Parts: sequence; C-alpha cells; structure tokens
Amino acid sequence: MTVFLLPVATDSTKTSPSTSTHSLVTSAGYDSEKPTPSTQSFVSSVGYDSEKQQKEQPPPSPSFCRPGDYDSDAPSDRQPSSKLTSGTQVTWDGPDDPANPKNWTNGRKWTMSLIVSGFAFLGPVSSSIAAPALDKIGEDLHIQPGISLQLVLSIYLLTSALGPFVLAPCSEIWGRVPVLRIGNIIFVVFTTLCGFTTSGPQITAFRFLAGVGGSAALGMGSGVLTDCWRPEERGRGIAVYQLAPVLGPAIGPIVGAYLCQYGSWRWAFWGNALFCLVLQLLAQLCLRETYPPRLLHVKAAKLRAAIGDPNLKTQWEAENRTLPTLLRTSLSRPWVFLATQPIIQLLALYQAFNFGMLYLFISSFPQLWEGRYGMPKGLASLNYISIAAGSLIGVNICGPATDAVYRRLKTRYGIAAEQPGLPEFRIPLMVPASLVIPFGIFLFAWSAEAKLHPIVPNIGIVLFSASSIICYQCIAAYIADTYTLYSASASAACSFLRSFAAFIFPLFVPYLFGSLGYGVAGSVLGGLGIVIGIPTPFLFWIYGKRLRERSRFAFKVPEI
Repeated sequence: MTVFLLPVATDSTKTSPSTSTHSLVTSAGYDSEKPTPSTQSFVSSVGYDSEKQQKEQPPPSPSFCRPGDYDSDAPSDRQPSSKLTSGTQVTWDGPDDPANPKNWTNGRKWTMSLIVSGFAFLGPVSSSIAAPALDKIGEDLHIQPGISLQLVLSIYLLTSALGPFVLAPCSEIWGRVPVLRIGNIIFVVFTTLCGFTTSGPQITAFRFLAGVGGSAALGMGSGVLTDCWRPEERGRGIAVYQLAPVLGPAIGPIVGAYLCQYGSWRWAFWGNALFCLVLQLLAQLCLRETYPPRLLHVKAAKLRAAIGDPNLKTQWEAENRTLPTLLRTSLSRPWVFLATQPIIQLLALYQAFNFGMLYLFISSFPQLWEGRYGMPKGLASLNYISIAAGSLIGVNICGPATDAVYRRLKTRYGIAAEQPGLPEFRIPLMVPASLVIPFGIFLFAWSAEAKLHPIVPNIGIVLFSASSIICYQCIAAYIADTYTLYSASASAACSFLRSFAAFIFPLFVPYLFGSLGYGVAGSVLGGLGIVIGIPTPFLFWIYGKRLRERSRFAFKVPEI
C-alpha cells in the first residue's frame, strides 16, 4: 500500500520551479514536471525506506479528476490528476496495481461483464413479456383496448428513462454493486406483484415501480465496463452488454406467448422474477465492486486505521461529495447536454428512432401475425426470433470489427498503442448499417402489406435489427470516448430520449398501421430513417473533431 504526501505552497510562501509541488502523472500524459527529492515523500504503514522506494518505484497514476468533474461512468484511464490543498492522497500502487479493476484477469472482468449483462437482459425481457398477453390482461383486468392497454406494456420504459438520473449519483456515494443489488430487489418485488394484480391501475403502478429497479442495470452497466476494460479492449464487452437491451425484448414475447397460451399470463411475471432472483444469488457470490473511488475509499480507511493518520484521504473524500449535490448535478447535467451539445442531440435522436422502431415492431407483431396472417399465439410469437437473430448477427459483426477498425486507424494515424485514439474511429461501421436500416423497414412494411410469405417480412426485421444494434454500439462507444469525464450524464441524456421513444412509439401502433396500412406507414418510417440516419456518420466523420473542440465537456484528444 503506497500513499503520497503532496505539500502545496500557501499564499504566503512562493516556491521556485525546483521546489514546487510535483503533479502526479496520469495515463493520458498530463503534468510531466519531474519532482525533486525534497518535495516528495512517501509513507507506509510498516518498515518504509523513503530513499530506496523513490529509486525503485515510479509514481503511480491516480484515477481522479478536477474537483466536481468526476462522473459515475468515467473511465479511470483518462482522468487528469489534481492537487489536494492539504493532507495526503491515497491512490493506486502504480499502474500495475492488481486492486485496480483494469488490471484484473480477463476471467474476472468477463465475470463482472456477464453478470451485469444478465441484469440488463432480464429488465428488457420484462418490458416486452406482456406484449402477446395484452388481450388476455385486458380481458381479466377490464382494461379497454387502445392507449390504456398499450400503457401496461410501455409504462415500464418510462421509468427506465428516468431511473438512471437518480441511481447514477447513488452509485457515486455507495458504489455500483449496492445500487445494482437494491435495484434488482425492487425489480423482483414489483414484478412479482404484477402477477397478483386485480385491476388496470394496479398493474400499471407495479410495472412503473418495477421499471425503477430494472433501470439500475441499464444505468450502471456501462460504468462497470468502463471501470474494468481499457479502451482498446472495450468493444467486445460493450457488444455483449448492449446486446442485452435488444435481445431481451425479443425473447420476452416468446416466453410470454407460450405461458399465456398454455397457462396464465400471470406466470409471465412470476417466471421473470424467479430467474432474476437466481441471478441475484449468483451476483451475491461473484459480483465485486469496480468503482475506483469506492475501492480507494476502502483502501484509505484501512490505511487510516493502520497508521492512525486522519489526513490520509482519497481525492474523492477530499471533495466532500454529498448525495444532494450529486443529485442536483445528475438531474441537471443531462438536460444541459441535450440543450447545448450537438453531438448528443443528433446521436440521441438517431438512437431514439431506432429503439422506438424496435418497440413499435414488438407491439405490432400480435396484430400482424395473429390478425393478418391468422397464426395461433404461440406460433406467432416465434416471429420474434427474427429480432433476436438480427441482434446476434449485429453484435457478432460489431464487437470484433469495432476493436479491429479502432486499432487499424490508430496505426494508420501514427497513434501509440498506449494512447487513446480519436472518437471518430468508432464511426466507420455506422456507414453501411445506416443504409441497411431503412431498407429493412421498407422490406418489412411492403411485404406485410402484400401478405407475402412470412419469411420475407422476417428478413426485413433481421436486417433492421442487425444494423440497428451496430449503430447503437458505435454511438455508445463514440459517446464514451468523447465525454470520458461525463459519460454517465451523456449516456443518461441518450438513454432518456431512447427510452422515451420506446414508450411513445407503441402507443400509436393500433392507429398507425390500422389507418395507413403497413406499406404507407412503413414508407413514412423508412423515410425518417433515411433523413435521420444516413447523413449522421458522414457528419461526425467530417465535423466531429470541430464539434468536440467547441464543447467544454468533451475530452480533448491530443493532436495527431
């Protein structure tokens, strides 16, 4: 355990460059001034030889930013260091400290990633599992068809949009793992209660509260990944994690349809809660904290107990961060991003369109396959496999390809392996994907209008789903690389628009396809895909650097 004493000159004492306080070096290459032996001292709990240690061990790279700038999902490998006004700063024991989650073994990193992805999967399963059972739910609970009945399905997504605004700052105080576990307990309780409801208002309220718990994994998951994985390794981890919110809505209706056909719709909720409870027990055994300030807080507490020095503090503790302060920031900064950041405005709009279209398809499937094609409920639900198949194809293309393209572009532009590349290196895969999305919509809509063989509209859904998740992952990686210190707020802004679109789009399904028909309605939606989607990757490849340089929130990438 190594801590660093950082003496700071007061207003009454002027120091020369040779005796000034040494600024610790971060992995991004800030503060390269060399310290002198007289200005840096080290302490240890037992048997410490300061001169020997100065020679043998280089200063470690801290994981902190300027006071007030730390964001819950910020990657620790890009946080500039800062000076404490007094006391001693506790940080990692060098760049290879095994306690740093970025230095964990790949097996342990994948364990964390898969558990969090499991939580992120079960939440979206719950969001869509009621889709094929809406008619039965309406009959049993006396809910009139239309917006009131569709609200039972989509109300869950509204809290998925709002929950991370509150849960993200809670993770900055108590760490990611407690928030994940508590959120999962809330999800299990209210999802179980959905199966016992006796009226429409009850199931709507319980779905709303279950969404609060389910949003924990969606809000914390990207933070766990940025804590564990370095930028050049992050593509596959993000690909698996972000597959969950897309694959979950495809699996949920299949399970719900067969449970409704051969049993009760209530078991759709009870079964989902049971699986989530099993995952909670697994997480209790295997899930470990990954949030760097929380880990360093525990380390500092142990050092204070061992040495008896109350001045041993982390940067995080020195900032005296409180939950009300963090909540004010969390609730305001995403709206600032949406109002002032063109990068967020355009990318969030495109993500919202794709995610809203996904839930529009999910909501329209019972009407199409059972009503227009005359399939029984169980057989009709198998068409949701096209969404899952497309998502799997997209993630298997995007995961490895994103990392490969990122590394190749770094080599082409002469960027060292240990230095971060440009965020625009995440963009190239969006070009073909944004072209295929409207084509998939057109194919689905007009083949359904002509009532062609079911395989044809399903091919359209596969093309849409695969391309949509490629764009989704590229956008998420671009935002994480651009707003490293504020990635939680940037992600929350995008998540709000995305989930709000998924909440709104299904409400108009009975009127959209019923009034305009599948062909015309699909043409309108495909046209929106062309207008919003196709220009987006080209705009960011050409103007992305200019937009980042004008933003006070964006990470300033070194010139290449």
